[in-house]
Amino acid sequence: MGEQVFTSSVHHRDPKAALAWLERVFGFEITMAIDGPPEAPEMCHYELSCAGAGRIMVGAEWADWIRCPASNGGSNSQVVHVQLPGGLDEHCERARAAGAEIAAEPTDQFYGDRTYRAVDLQGHRWSFAAHVCDVSRAEAEAALGQPIMATDWK
Repeated sequence: MGEQVFTSSVHHRDPKAALAWLERVFGFEITMAIDGPPEAPEMCHYELSCAGAGRIMVGAEWADWIRCPASNGGSNSQVVHVQLPGGLDEHCERARAAGAEIAAEPTDQFYGDRTYRAVDLQGHRWSFAAHVCDVSRAEAEAALGQPIMATDWK
């Protein structure tokens, strides 16, 4: 895969508290911080990375149509997926110990990753994965029981 072209954003009632929580619980690093002006603190913009890679934007609820799950009855329209360089089980235990709700325990997947899911303090759903073994497309299709269309999976 080439240069990253999609970047997701999550919005929180209190984005500064969310940044501190995401750093402490998931080990993310703040790579950009722009506070909103005093008269409009909701017009802030923050960015995080994981192990020096990737980018997720974090902001406030700055319009009626942009709300966190805690402000809209708990529903999510997306799940943010994070590919870890390794140490998935340790990452899960760190998140659990720091107060994340673990929505799905670490499990090996048919495509060669180990994954778990967690919920943050405002109800956003996150999935985390680490690659644990190489699986051919044919092996994955056999495990799944149906064909897989993929442009770069042999």
